[in-house]
Amino acid sequence: MKAVLSVALGAMLLNAAPQWSVGNGTTAESIQGLSLQARQDAASGDLKKAEAEANTVLQQSRALLKGRPLDSSPSLALAVGAAYEVQAQVLDAEGQRAAAIRLLRSAMREWPGTSIGTRLQKNLNLLTLTGKPMPPLNVGQWIGDRKPQPVSALRGKVVLVFFWADWCADCKVQAPVLVNLATEFRSKGLVVIAPTMLYGYTPTAEQATAAEEKIFAERVFQRFYSGIPGVEVPLNAENFQRFGASTVPTLVLVDRHGTIRLYHPGVMDEDALKKALLPLVNS
Repeated sequence: MKAVLSVALGAMLLNAAPQWSVGNGTTAESIQGLSLQARQDAASGDLKKAEAEANTVLQQSRALLKGRPLDSSPSLALAVGAAYEVQAQVLDAEGQRAAAIRLLRSAMREWPGTSIGTRLQKNLNLLTLTGKPMPPLNVGQWIGDRKPQPVSALRGKVVLVFFWADWCADCKVQAPVLVNLATEFRSKGLVVIAPTMLYGYTPTAEQATAAEEKIFAERVFQRFYSGIPGVEVPLNAENFQRFGASTVPTLVLVDRHGTIRLYHPGVMDEDALKKALLPLVNS
């Protein structure tokens, strides 16, 4: 599982991150390390420890960020995003979903226009998006041979939305599953939409122009994803922000009425995805 701008681009920027510290020797990098520990503890079920670590991450981050924007330190941006993610997960695990939603919405108001916005939206979507109408997609630009349809034209179809990135190894792992399922269920009205975006770099250029990266993305698409029957590929960062797709791949299943039935950041194996698809294509 890879996080958009939080792993690939963030890892590149991390080398240039300022070595900020406060009197007790706390640095941006040590705070990021604590945020990673908080995520691990939350995943292992040690919720109290994870919550305490997330609270400390936010306190220490605010101390280092006085007078500085969040994204001036990639380490702190990653740490702050992780801390809110852990806090929301702990609240939800404790049966306080409404409080988790309020927390994430408050964080989005506190940190508008920053790199953690998409990550916060992802976590909010995990709690709220299932059962809601599919958000619109910006389809003004695309790659591949097919111009994407607007969401309004998809009613009556089952839609599988697959967010991917040209640098994402896990997305390539997901591709054969999508080929198999799209081939099997296309006759039953399954449509695959595969949004992607530009990140500003390629394997051969740390600062690529949009035109250069688009050429690279086209090559990646042709090699790994063009075998998905009928796939459409909108190209716009706005789609990632709207769907909170800070993790790639992210998979979204939409029923024939335009209602989201599955929101899944990360890879899904074929059996699990097929199990989720079957009730929709047979309806």
